[in-house]
Amino acid sequence: MNSTNSPQVLVENVGKVFSIGDRAIVALRDINLSVMKGEFVAILGPSGCGKSTLLNAIAGFSQPTSGRIVANNAPVSSPGPDRGMVFQEYALFPWMTVADNIAFGLEIKGTPKQGVRDKVDGLLGKLQLLDFRDRFPKDLSGGMKQRVAIARTLINEPRVVLMDEPFGALDPQTRWGMQGLLLDVSRAVDNTILFVTHDVSEAVYLADTIYVLSARPARILHKVEVPYFAVRDIALKSSPEFRAVEKRLLDLLYAVAVPPA
Repeated sequence: MNSTNSPQVLVENVGKVFSIGDRAIVALRDINLSVMKGEFVAILGPSGCGKSTLLNAIAGFSQPTSGRIVANNAPVSSPGPDRGMVFQEYALFPWMTVADNIAFGLEIKGTPKQGVRDKVDGLLGKLQLLDFRDRFPKDLSGGMKQRVAIARTLINEPRVVLMDEPFGALDPQTRWGMQGLLLDVSRAVDNTILFVTHDVSEAVYLADTIYVLSARPARILHKVEVPYFAVRDIALKSSPEFRAVEKRLLDLLYAVAVPPA
């Protein structure tokens, strides 16, 4: 495989079946997608369709029943440092400060203390958390906790960042702010991102490419390329170009939810 032109993430004919008692639940069926280096891909679909199942398989937390997944030119068979995951739940250590939560992964790897501090402070600056480095999670808002969770993932320098509805629990105003912050940080660190969401506006605002999944068992129904927007700010969401892509996606999702008679 030519590493220069090959996708950073490749999912080929992936299926996933769960066994519950004597029942077989088909979660994914013949999923095919590819993500190039530096691309921001959003995955949209109905609730419970299998979006998180797909992301967990790419992360290596579970193995597909059929097909294959390749990340960074290597088959995915388990979690690895080349892939980092951000969940909707913050899962911070309550007894650790913000800085210690972020530094945890590096300290486990034995990174020298000064190197850890420099990296932590760099991310705290990018994520506007420097004034909170010595606070504990109980003292933080939901948006701040999610920024810490994102920093804890990014500090390990994964080549691919997987995000499972990371802003789903936030109020709209905080969510808008986090979307803009994520765009700024992703440009600065040049990550490849797969982002699961059920929010159409969020997908259009953040992504270069959007995959629309069917109801369970999930299949890729549509691949939508988002037009290039020179400036992505809150005003963009009311522009005719943005609204046109949003409407197209809403129509596609409506067709999934309400199939023709």
